[in-house]
Amino acid sequence: MSKPIPVKWTVRSLRNANSISEYLHRKFSKKQVKEFENILKEFEKTVTFFPHLYPESEHRSNLRKAVVHKYTSIFYVYKNGEVTVVAMQDNRQEKPSD
Repeated sequence: MSKPIPVKWTVRSLRNANSISEYLHRKFSKKQVKEFENILKEFEKTVTFFPHLYPESEHRSNLRKAVVHKYTSIFYVYKNGEVTVVAMQDNRQEKPSD
């Protein structure tokens, strides 16, 4: 197996994750919050070994979209041997929140 690729999270992506987590805390149980956290961990484990797994955007080069749950998408860039998570989106909304 190859060496894992580093994953960095931008301030925006962390804000998006926090916003989704807060929403889950308000509307659902701790179990759903934990499931969300596990989804993020699994995404990070997967993308460190398979950065090309998720489809590249037709509109923006290097930008990839990972639908990690029917309600959650993660947008990231794989460049220079590194994955940078740039945003997250609750798929029930129109665009990633800032």
